Amino acid sequence: MRSGRARGTVCLAALAVLVGVVAAGRLSTTAHGATTRSAAGKIDHVVVILQENHSFDDVLGLLCVKDSRCDGTTTGTLDDGTKVPLTRAPDVVPEIDHSIASQTAAIDGGKMDGFDLIKGCGADTSYACLEQYSLGRIPNLVALARMFVISDRTFSDGPVPSWGSHLDFVAAQFDGFTGDNTRKGKGDQFPGWGCDSHRDAPWVAPGGGPTIFVPACVPKQDGTGPYRTSPVAYVPTIMDRLEAAKKSWRIYAPPPCPTCVPGIPDLAAQGGYGWAICPTFAECIYGPQAAKLKPRGQVVTDAAAGKLPSFSIVIPSSAVSQHNSNSMQKGDNWIAKVVGSIMNGPQWSSTAIFITYDDCGCFYDHVAPPPGLGIRVPMVIVSPWARPGFTDSNVASFASILAFTEHTFGLTPLTGEDGSAYDYSASFNFAQQLPLRRVALAQHPISAAEQARLARHPGNPDDPT
Repeated sequence: MRSGRARGTVCLAALAVLVGVVAAGRLSTTAHGATTRSAAGKIDHVVVILQENHSFDDVLGLLCVKDSRCDGTTTGTLDDGTKVPLTRAPDVVPEIDHSIASQTAAIDGGKMDGFDLIKGCGADTSYACLEQYSLGRIPNLVALARMFVISDRTFSDGPVPSWGSHLDFVAAQFDGFTGDNTRKGKGDQFPGWGCDSHRDAPWVAPGGGPTIFVPACVPKQDGTGPYRTSPVAYVPTIMDRLEAAKKSWRIYAPPPCPTCVPGIPDLAAQGGYGWAICPTFAECIYGPQAAKLKPRGQVVTDAAAGKLPSFSIVIPSSAVSQHNSNSMQKGDNWIAKVVGSIMNGPQWSSTAIFITYDDCGCFYDHVAPPPGLGIRVPMVIVSPWARPGFTDSNVASFASILAFTEHTFGLTPLTGEDGSAYDYSASFNFAQQLPLRRVALAQHPISAAEQARLARHPGNPDDPT
């Protein structure tokens, strides 16, 4: 996927940065490298909260319209050109196919009118993916978005589902994998989706050719790691760059389930280990870096104790992931718990938090992605150094988070993608007086009926889409 990306993506991002668009509440004038000069010495901790499966219009579109602040919509377009209102989304997220094929069909060459053609979103489901959340369903994220920064031009790094998106999130490339999720391999199947799962994923040789299935594992530099022989090459990650610079990092994620045995995965107990990122890279899961993979709840205690590392990725459990078939409000409570612990902790004044979603899910969005990128995703940037109530409309992607991290800590880019990516520098004002006011966040109860419904129909953390 990434190897075929048109270089126009970089040109578009650069053009947006250099030309800029200034509108009420929306500033788009900045320059690459500004973060390098100003964040150094101000930001010591970068935290990425990576939730599951929602588009921008699905989560923030209504807020944009109500506040007249950012580029959202309350209507969608069907394949036949019919305009329809986006319905109010239920708390339990609908099941929508979000494979590469489905996301590509939804984009429809930039017309953004193919969502009703994908599985789970036809007329028989009342167009379930043409929906959006009321502000009361996600009150904590709305409060943060209103106080801090919304990026209304952050796109996923390709039209791919979770496994490929998480791989790319730390490597700035897909390493030949198409990005579609893994499938059972020929060996014993362990929990998760990476090297230790003995699963396979679709891959294409660098020179092109047929798609083949190889171990879902990026090897170490010596080629070891995959459970069987693999043609995949080693590529470095942001974790490798941080290690080389002697900067601390952690991935807070659900662990593999303790009751799982080879060949008989306990999917309900597994609860999100497939999204843990580290297991996809042999250098991480089969080496000293594995010690940096911590239980997801530890981020709260680390933040409260002032022990956050330089760089953190926070992966939810299935129950609070906001993934299809899970509760949106439970996820909003989780976001509040993590952000609240940082805001009220001793490292708040030196922290930048990026709250985003790994792919579209695949819910309607009206903005056509630039060539090579995927559907637009929510992005809320929270920091005492963030511009209050600001909308950043520069073209960005997940590579932009890497660029911000690299510029802040003086790291070498991983690829040309993060090397040339816009780094959210317009979202920050490092000259403003601190502290920017904290936001009151709260835990909102889930009704007994909703709890019972979720218990009867648990989401599948091994969702193949």
